[in-house]
Amino acid sequence: MVDDLETELSLPGGRHVGGVRVGETVRRRTGPWTPAVHGLLGYLERAGFDGAPRVLGFDEKNREVLGWLPGDTVGETRPWPAWALSDDALVQVATWLRGLHDVTAEYVPPDDAVWLSGRGWRPGLVFGHHDASPWNAVWDDAGGRLVGFVDWDTAGPSARELDLAFTALTWVPLLTPAAVRGCGHGDVRDRPRRLRLLLDAYGHDGDPAAFALVVAARARLGAEIIHRLGIDALAPMAAGYEQSAREIDAAEPSFWA
Repeated sequence: MVDDLETELSLPGGRHVGGVRVGETVRRRTGPWTPAVHGLLGYLERAGFDGAPRVLGFDEKNREVLGWLPGDTVGETRPWPAWALSDDALVQVATWLRGLHDVTAEYVPPDDAVWLSGRGWRPGLVFGHHDASPWNAVWDDAGGRLVGFVDWDTAGPSARELDLAFTALTWVPLLTPAAVRGCGHGDVRDRPRRLRLLLDAYGHDGDPAAFALVVAARARLGAEIIHRLGIDALAPMAAGYEQSAREIDAAEPSFWA
């Protein structure tokens, strides 16, 4: 049990609503998936994988206590800071994601592990963050370096391309332009180049046209999850995912090639 002796500072944005910073720790509400996520994070720590928070236990309010990742986040800033839009960040994110997938290819979770997605593990799957998006990235602006990603509630068993598809949606971005309006992204005609940059940095050697189907499916899955949660405030996000899938389906083959 970790004692509270310092001031709590609310953390803005995303699923960090309800999360607070206390000193060099983050305190957050738990869910049925918390034990499984803690097991995964513990494995990453033992494997020497950087860029993920460390599990420190629970506090007297039964909140999980995680180590603080020092750096900058996009938070509520609009447009996003320059680092979140840069090619360099895109490459570092892809490299980080490939490292996560490679190191978790050997991880076998407990048989009773519960994941937020509801999907179970089977041989051949890796473990994805499933929300390695700009709003969960931590960046060392002084050093020009990706520190890692926070908010691991969505983590769980995954095919590599499914997790990569969400990162492509949010970092290239392949989301419909209306969904990222105000974030600061430039000409949408630059998206094919940024997509290739992401895939090359990850080391993706599959068929780009087949990957297009995965990206569209991942966008529809995002909408499906939101509808299942039944949260009215997220309805515009679900509509954005659905429109993104339609635009991806309609893209010319040259976009992916």
